[in-house]
Amino acid sequence: MYNKIIKLIIAASIIAYAVYQFTEGYIGNGIMFILLSLIFVFLYFKNEFILLAFLRLRKQDFDGAKKWLNKIKNPESALVKKQQGYYNYLHGIMVSQSNMNDAEKYFKKAISLGLSMDHDLAMAKLNLAGIAFSKRRKQEAQKLLTEATKLDKQGMLTDQIKMMKQNMKRAAGPNQHFGAGGSLRAQKRRGK
Repeated sequence: MYNKIIKLIIAASIIAYAVYQFTEGYIGNGIMFILLSLIFVFLYFKNEFILLAFLRLRKQDFDGAKKWLNKIKNPESALVKKQQGYYNYLHGIMVSQSNMNDAEKYFKKAISLGLSMDHDLAMAKLNLAGIAFSKRRKQEAQKLLTEATKLDKQGMLTDQIKMMKQNMKRAAGPNQHFGAGGSLRAQKRRGK
């Protein structure tokens, strides 16, 4: 895998060679080299291994996605800040199947680094809300759920958000039933 700076150096050298081709009169070659340099500029902003991991996740192949993410040895030097966010986001999705504590750390780090799409940010906050709710932090879960609802502008997560709200309402219901119930001693005191 190429470091992010190396990708820019390769793109700049290809552009320089394209300018040389233009000055020599080889216009077609110059255009081709400009287009070739755009690939490296694109890969600077969108990491190839993260793209391949997303493709694996779409097919529900968690092992394949983990394999592609493990090829990124040092994310801080190899990835731009938003790519680091997606790196942690993908790890959070994969780890959430088995370890909620690690998933919570990954999702929080992804949110702090930033995700470029509102849908991905809403999904991360929805997952964090589920983790907070399972750890009995209902106020934090409610706050994260409202943030996820605001970020889900296209309505792609409405079903999941509805389910989460229903689960929270069910858990918030009263545990004690008021009325004629109670222990025998309490009923005798009331005169029944």
